[in-house]
Amino acid sequence: MLIHPWDAAHDSSEWRDWLTRHDFGQLAVNGPAGEPPWVQPMHFRYDSEPGPHGQVLAHLARPNPIWPALEANPTVLLSVVDDYAFIPGPWAAPEGGPPESGTPTSFYAAVQLRCTAHVVDDPAEKARLLDRQVAHFQPAGGTAPVTAGEAPFGRLLSGLRVLRLDVTEVRAKFKYANHKPEPVQDRIVEGLTTRAGPGDREAATHQLRRRGAQPLRPPSRP
Repeated sequence: MLIHPWDAAHDSSEWRDWLTRHDFGQLAVNGPAGEPPWVQPMHFRYDSEPGPHGQVLAHLARPNPIWPALEANPTVLLSVVDDYAFIPGPWAAPEGGPPESGTPTSFYAAVQLRCTAHVVDDPAEKARLLDRQVAHFQPAGGTAPVTAGEAPFGRLLSGLRVLRLDVTEVRAKFKYANHKPEPVQDRIVEGLTTRAGPGDREAATHQLRRRGAQPLRPPSRP
């Protein structure tokens, strides 16, 4: 992933904060030599500790064909991309230039976590880590805890495996044209706000946030 200096995360807190609100990604596993890589979409929980870059928890079904590849090569990459929007060329045209001279582009946020994967099969440890994942997605509760050998979920433990991913390297990118003059950025924000399509508000918010401008206000109710 190419990261220009103006697209790089300002600091580690920027990408860490973004990951707390974006917990679905794709796990890429190389596997044995000569075989194509596996890519597995999955929900995950990111924790900023332990280690310098944190840890990821996830689980997958035991019949998943990814396991032999993962066990052959435990170095994996978790890719998370969101808050994306297409920017039409006229929005990004240079100041004073004709609208048709603007270059169409994409806005997006992306965090790639290089990890060492550990497979957890111990029933008690799986139950503990599954409860931590549920606590992330359901902080209000409502689901019974997982206890090995006990209802309602104990009998299901054998059908899945837990992944503990120790993060060893992070690449983060926030591509929101912050290298362009502010009048051009303002034009793009106006276009995103007016279009109001999927991801537009999030993209505009990132652009304003990264340049230190006033954040967008929630839309007023009629």
